Amino acid sequence: MEKVIRIDSVGQFSAMNNNETLHPLVNIVDLSKADERQNRKSNYGFYAVFLKEVKCGDLQYGCNYYDYEEGTLVFVGPGQVIGVENNGELYQPKGTALVFHQDLIKGTSLGRNIGEYNFFSYEVHEALHLSESERRLIYDCYSKIRRELQSNIDKHSKTLIVSNIELLLNYCVRFYDRQFITRENVNKGILHKFEELLNGYFSSERPKEIGLPSVAYCAEQLNLSPNYFGDLIKKETGKSAQEYIQMKVMDIAKEKVFDVSKTVSEIAYELDYRYPQHFSRSFKQHVGVSPNEYRLLN
Repeated sequence: MEKVIRIDSVGQFSAMNNNETLHPLVNIVDLSKADERQNRKSNYGFYAVFLKEVKCGDLQYGCNYYDYEEGTLVFVGPGQVIGVENNGELYQPKGTALVFHQDLIKGTSLGRNIGEYNFFSYEVHEALHLSESERRLIYDCYSKIRRELQSNIDKHSKTLIVSNIELLLNYCVRFYDRQFITRENVNKGILHKFEELLNGYFSSERPKEIGLPSVAYCAEQLNLSPNYFGDLIKKETGKSAQEYIQMKVMDIAKEKVFDVSKTVSEIAYELDYRYPQHFSRSFKQHVGVSPNEYRLLN
């Protein structure tokens, strides 16, 4: 297996790409200054936002390859591995990368809220494709951060740099919302596959054998990262993926309650409820009446 290169610091990443380290915890790196190199896999110890400027296939998460288009943003969080197997060919990196260490944002609002930017755990094939106007906004944020880094560091520097990083990430939240809308047909297809997946799951013995399907399980079956899958379902249905699964469980439960040959306890066990009273309580919360009352109503 090919060795994964660990890149632990902003300074190490900057030096590897022939860029001056303007700050030990944050930098804007011009990737076109890097020497030609072969494909590789790297494990990053910091956050990175790559704005790619060429069409090239040098990125991969897990088993998923991604040929990104010009003007695509790719997000990497600490501990993630990105890259492809070395095929012996050389390529010239191009684009711009914002890299920042988590120590930079400690004690700031961004540090407290960084976990809400789910796209840092999206997979590469879930990257953000920018319009021309969106790309200009991202470049503007990069430019403001670079100018601040090139100025004399003072007591305001960290606040201004972190504020501009936060602004950039908030723009990305907006742009992802736009992308979810413009890819509505694709998303509807995923929602349909999700529905089919749940139907197949609950018509099998798997609920009794391995329990209810988790969000992570469903995302894996649909070749999506859990966070991207969860965000997509939320945008399409207004419910979290977990709420959607629970809603599906209740739909199945209502069908099973019609079968008077089964007791409520038997139905509860079939749906992986360890205690029948928990099933009855959940059923009443979602449906408005108890399972036995629902039988009488129908």
